[in-house]
This record gives sequence, C-alpha cells and structure tokens, in this order.
Amino acid sequence: MPNITGILALTAALAVSGSAMAQTAGSQSKPTIVLVHGAFAESSSWDAVISKLSADGYTAIAAANPLRSVASDAAAVSAIVRSVSGPVVLVGHSYGGPVITEAANGNANVKALVYVAGFAPDTGESSLTLSSKFPGSTLGSAIVPVALPDGGQDLFIQPAKFRAQFAADVPEEQTLLMAATQRPVTQAALAEVSGVASWKVLPSYMIYGSDDRNIPPAVMSFMAKRAHAVKTVVIEGASHAVMVSHPGEVTSLIEDAASAQ
Repeated sequence: MPNITGILALTAALAVSGSAMAQTAGSQSKPTIVLVHGAFAESSSWDAVISKLSADGYTAIAAANPLRSVASDAAAVSAIVRSVSGPVVLVGHSYGGPVITEAANGNANVKALVYVAGFAPDTGESSLTLSSKFPGSTLGSAIVPVALPDGGQDLFIQPAKFRAQFAADVPEEQTLLMAATQRPVTQAALAEVSGVASWKVLPSYMIYGSDDRNIPPAVMSFMAKRAHAVKTVVIEGASHAVMVSHPGEVTSLIEDAASAQ
C-alpha cells in the first residue's frame, strides 16, 4: 500500500501542476521552482512559500516525494524536472535534500540547489550517517516504526511528540494537522547511501534553524561549508519545519538562487 499511495500522490501532483508546466514552456524569464518535501511532511508544507513565489512571478511545483528510497524518489522528481521546458531551481527539505542532489544529475536545466534544513550528502553518505555526525538530534526517541509487508519499516513521528520534535515554532493548532497528515519514510531510505554529489558542480544555498532537533545545526553548518554554499542563512530559534514557520526567509533565499541564474 505505501508504494501505491506514493504513486497516486505523484500522479495527482503532476496532474495539478500540468498547466503550470505548460506556462513555463511559453516563458523562460524566470526559472521554475521545484519544491521537494522531506520525511514526516507532505507537499502542503510548501503552501506559504508557493504563495509568496507566485506573488513574485515564479512558477512553483510541489513534487510529491514518495519517501520510499533515494534512487526511486529522485527518479520521480527527475521526471518532473524533465517535463519543464526551461531552467529549474531544485529545493529540498530534510530527506528531500538527498533526493534533489540525485535528481539534478543528468538534468542540464537544473541551475541551482537550495537545501532547506536539508541533507546535502556526499557520495556514500546517507541521511542517517549525516544526522549522527554531530550530537544534537533527538529524532530517534520520537520515532514509532510500522512494519511493512516486505519486511521493512515505515517511520512516523509520534503525534504527541511531533510539535516539540519537528515544528516547535509553529502554532499548536497547525502542528496538530501536520502530525495527522505526516507521511512516513522507510527506514531503508534514510539508510540508503547517495551517489554523485551534484552540489559539487551546481551552486548551492542553505537555510536552517538554530533549534532544529532533527538535523543538528552543526551538521547543517558542516554541509554548507563543505559545499561552498553561495549563501547560508541561519534563523535563530527556528525549528526543522523552517519553511512553515519562516516562509518569507525561505522564499527570499530561493529567489536569490533563481535570480542568480
């Protein structure tokens, strides 16, 4: 069932964004922004960012990330990128970072990568290895596993711990909805090692919060320096759900990346 759900979600996202892609084909004045959510989130986590991008004249597509494996998830995002006629800026949150890193490979129209509290793995690294590189993540104690028919596991954040762990600076009422609609990631996806690191050849931008409890800020700082990020923004007091709590700052960085191309 999880695979079917992911496929259906991706199909729906493509159908909704079809008209946007068609418009992009007719006008190349600005890059199209492809937004990739991470684990324990879904496409609506980008709603406020999309509204701001649209107001500034950008076409934005929120890709439905299946959260099954880095390789297959990246292939799904890559298909969206290939459907866009014109330049693309790829934006990834959390586990969406490894996905955009892989999805950019082989797509010459990708002009920049923006990591929003997102992993930027090198070859052979995984989300799990990076998250434990420096102390500070409390995600492990907040997770509840659900067995899958193939012997694997889906991982959720316990609803009672969701706000404190994932979105401490988001209003409580909103986090209750986020917890209820969170999409699980497979444990195998978090452990899957990455291939070619596209950030070595593409300009990269980083934004994260100082109070992130999923990915320690020290890890984000390490990855930003390693990737020679064009611009790094640290938001004091922001949680892992920085695109929800600080959509203005996230949008501004995305537009910096887009306008530089």
